Amino acid sequence: MEKMMADGKLLTFVKELSRLLDQNPGEDIIFTKGKKLLENLIAEDDWLPMEFTKPHLQYYQQYLLYADPLDRFSIVSFVWGPGQKTPVHNHTVWGMVGQLRGEEKGTPYYPQADGGFKVGQACICPPGHVDTVSPNTHDIHVVENNLSDQTSISIHVYGGNIGRIQRSVFDPISGAEKSFVSGYANTLVPNLWNP
Repeated sequence: MEKMMADGKLLTFVKELSRLLDQNPGEDIIFTKGKKLLENLIAEDDWLPMEFTKPHLQYYQQYLLYADPLDRFSIVSFVWGPGQKTPVHNHTVWGMVGQLRGEEKGTPYYPQADGGFKVGQACICPPGHVDTVSPNTHDIHVVENNLSDQTSISIHVYGGNIGRIQRSVFDPISGAEKSFVSGYANTLVPNLWNP
């Protein structure tokens, strides 16, 4: 697997984030110190193996890179073909979204008293940018590839194993909610320890 994930950059991130989470920090610390760790990981685009960068013609892909054995966090590469986007959805856990390649647009949705949603200000995410989500602040959004002619890739870090967490998608007008579990596109995960 491509020179131990480019000299162990992902393994270094896993170790550093594990040490941070060992301290049982609040979200404010995760979103400052953890965000800085993610910014360091995505600062260079030379470590993600090709297997976890492949787009699908119809659907965005969610590739598991690492799942903490204690379910404290997971790391996922999201691969977006041109024009691909999520439905309006939530996470139920904290999350950080780091842009590795291309450009994405994240749009928050805020629940309203009538059951629908108010659309918030979209954020354009160039390489190196890290955005956050949290059920404590703003957990519902849409993410999409902001480029019409190329693939975009982001690295997501969640406060749980996101591929097996029951979450929801929403109708943005009526607010109708439907449960789902996303799973992952890959059948293999990277071996971070092989030289």
